[in-house]
Formats: sequence, C-alpha cells, structure tokens
Amino acid sequence: MNDTTTGALAGPPADLVAGPATGAGAGPVRGTTDRKRLARVPAQATAPGNGDLLPMSLRSVHFVLPGGVDDPAAPSGGNAYDRRVALDLPGFGWRVRPVVVDGDWPRPAPDARAGLARALGRLPDGAVVLLDGLVACGVPEIVVPEAARLRLAVLAHLPLGDETGLEPAVAADLDARERAVLRAVPATVATSEWAVRRLIAHHGLDPGRVHLAVPGADIAPLAPGTDGVSHLLCVAAVTPRKGQHRLLEALAAVPELPWHCVCVGGLGHDPAYVQRLRERIGAHGIGDRFELAGPRTGAGLDAAYAAADLMVLASYAETYGMAVTEALARGVPVLATDVGGLPEALGRAPDGGVPGILVPPEDPAALAAELRGWFGEPDVRRRLKAAARGRRASLTGWAATARSLAGVLRLLPDGRPGRAA
Repeated sequence: MNDTTTGALAGPPADLVAGPATGAGAGPVRGTTDRKRLARVPAQATAPGNGDLLPMSLRSVHFVLPGGVDDPAAPSGGNAYDRRVALDLPGFGWRVRPVVVDGDWPRPAPDARAGLARALGRLPDGAVVLLDGLVACGVPEIVVPEAARLRLAVLAHLPLGDETGLEPAVAADLDARERAVLRAVPATVATSEWAVRRLIAHHGLDPGRVHLAVPGADIAPLAPGTDGVSHLLCVAAVTPRKGQHRLLEALAAVPELPWHCVCVGGLGHDPAYVQRLRERIGAHGIGDRFELAGPRTGAGLDAAYAAADLMVLASYAETYGMAVTEALARGVPVLATDVGGLPEALGRAPDGGVPGILVPPEDPAALAAELRGWFGEPDVRRRLKAAARGRRASLTGWAATARSLAGVLRLLPDGRPGRAA
C-alpha cells in the first residue's frame, strides 16, 4: 500500500505499549514510536454511515500495531489504514484498545519478541485481537500458540516475502513464517481482491477465512493543478519496491518535455537506496526537476495533491494503492505500473472511462512513451481528467472499510473449551 497519511491513531494505556526495542533485521519497517502523539480512542470516535444505528454498547478489540504507526516522519499506507480504522470501528460496535509494540518488524530483536509475547500474554482468554500483519506474520512462535485462547484476526497489508530487495533466503523464511501464522488464525483480512486471491493461492488458505476490507478514500476538493500538464506527483516511501529509480529513468529519457516531478514520501526506510537515487539524479543533471521532498502530512500533503496535474507511480508491488485513490479523490489522473491491486484502486468511472494509464512493470520505456502521450495529446489529457472526476464521485469512504472489518471481528469463533462458536 502506498505512502500516505490520514487521521491520527488513538493510543493505548501505558502498560499496553511494549518496548523499547531495536534491531537490524531485514524487511519492511514502518518507523519508530513517538508515544507522545498517541491519545486514547474516544468510545464513539466516528459516527456510523447513513442508515446505521449507533451501538449503545461497544465490544472491545485489542489492535496490535507496530511502533511508529503514528510517526509523521515515516508515513505509509499500512499505517494510515490502521489509524483510520481505529478511529472508525467504534461507529460499528467496536471499542479499539491499541497495543503498540516497538521493534524492527517483521524480523525483530529478542527484546521486541519478548515485548509482543508479554503484551499478548496480558490479554484475557477469549479476547478479540486484530494484529497488523507486519508484527504478527514474522513471529509464528509467539502468535500461533495464542490462537488457542485468543480470537485472532490478522490484517495483511503486504505479503512479507513480496518486499523488494530481500535476499532469497530471507524472503523464503518470512514467507514460511507468514504461512504458519495465517494458517493458524481463524481470519485474515486483505485489502484488495488481488491480495485475497494471492494469499489463498500462495499459502493454501481456506477461502472462507480470508476476508476483504478495501481502503476507503475521503473525497477532497478538486485539485486545480499547476498548468494542467507538467507537474507530476509521486506519493510513496522512497524504497526499491516503490520504484522511484524506474520513474527517474523514464523521465530522464524525455528531457525535452517540460516536466517537474515531486516525490513525496519518507526518506528513512532505506538510506542507501535514497543515496543511490540522489546520485542518479545528479548524473542525469535533473536535480532542479526531480525533487525528493520527504514526507508530508496534513496541509502539506493536501497542497502537494492540489498542485498535481498527474499522479505517477512506478511500484514493483502493491496490494492496493491508497495514494492512487487519494489522487482520484481530487480528480487527478494516474500513470502507474500494472501490478498487484493497483488496477482495482484505479477502477473506472461510472460511464466506463478509465481515469489513468497502466504500463507493464519493468519497462521504463513504456512509461516514457505514455509520458510523451500525456504531454503531446490534449485529447488524452481531457479524457483522463474527465474519467478521474467521474471515478472521484464513485469512490467509497472509510465507513465501508470499518463496516467490513467489524463484520469479520463479529464472526471470530471462540475456540476455548466449553464455549460456543
């Protein structure tokens, strides 16, 4: 899922924040925790959607989250999703009790593992627990034994082995660990239909135990853009999986076009990759046209979208693509690679129009060719912008995401001896 920032996470009682922990494990990491930003979830943080009744009493779900979930210096789509559903679940009957666990997930140091084990061990038998897959899926030795007494669901943002740049042995180990966890828990939640199919086929999961909760999108004011064509925006953490180097090579291949590209996203996930990217920017002599702007949140992120004429994304893997729907929510068309759940995020306008262009992965030349078409064909731009505005009106909100997730939690069986499912 793409780098983005939406909402703020309400936080846990102090004794439910496990850590601190550090480690040098490989794999996806979503930042470090600044606990001062966390505040307790109000019992009714979000009103239900139209036609829904406000629950008179709320059941509790313990939401196990990675440290850094609320860190503005390291935003991610997974973090934004977690924060938003934590706010919206109370409107559908679930009081969220966050359990924030520090560590370099999914390959944490021993003290982080111990912190997660303590946090889960404190929970009462039969408690409903939603675990972020970044935390849960790398440590089956901790999570699987708890499946016998807790009612567990795992929110799988990205299959761990799909992270770009992992050594083959590391990817295989993470893959096996994830399989053990997901086969042990009664429910897995994926964020796109593509991800549902991928998890079922790849891990041999029971299809009845894999559920869909697509990210929502908040409709925003239409983006005025800059000049209607030249200002390109990429919103994604600067990592190999997001493919900014591929975008750079495509743009460097069309220096005659009057483009300016701003890459908004965290720069601390892979400093070596960022350094190599800066070196390529310098080698191509386009430092004044290809900008690594770092992370932006709130009004700063809104301003970046408002200035955009075209969203560009060159990812190698995406389970959905929240930055795509955030762009469409402002009527900004999209040029992206055809991977994972990105076609679902792009979708179609009600009249069938496609609000963007998808190009084959691993093909910067195709990306460059489509950029030439964007700049050189006014009819193409008009068609894409009209479709983006049509798609904007058809996007579903976060209430639908929370409703889907609440339904999964209600169905979790109670496997304790003597208890009915």
